Amino acid sequence: MSTANYGLQDIKKELQHLSSLQIAELCLRLARHKKENKELLAYLLFEADNEAAFIEKVKAEIGFMFSQLPIRSYDAAKYLRKILRLIGKYTKFMASKEAEIDLLLNFCTDYIQYADRRTSYKPLRLILVRQVEKIRTAIGKLHEDLQFDFINDYNLVLDDAEKKLNWFDKNNYLL
Repeated sequence: MSTANYGLQDIKKELQHLSSLQIAELCLRLARHKKENKELLAYLLFEADNEAAFIEKVKAEIGFMFSQLPIRSYDAAKYLRKILRLIGKYTKFMASKEAEIDLLLNFCTDYIQYADRRTSYKPLRLILVRQVEKIRTAIGKLHEDLQFDFINDYNLVLDDAEKKLNWFDKNNYLL
């Protein structure tokens, strides 16, 4: 015996028939099952109305995490992936490409500042390269007015990376 799969439209129609008390009970029950559900619900209830303040709070948390970055390249790469998972979770909550680009630009800036510049450990280098490519792709999908706002910050990150990281060539990533 298997459970039936209901689509989002079916669930939406059924939710419209429920009272607000029943919906609140369902939300709390859903939040009990997974930590991420609880975090999303908390974001939607307490943080979603002021996205700029939430982004600044996330940047501060990421900055603190970068200050704790391990010295060994292998451990640093693992820790950077952990930071990227956190950024991914928060951008999924916000559902905003602009916020994702802003957080990834901040990640790249912190990477350039805190990561070991002399390392030859390829996975550590590829973390920055992948994020730069991800930013470039995301900027390309934005409206032209928004692209203009982010291109300057993106180019500043590329310039800084090329100055401080001898293995980075910004010409590969220009828009």
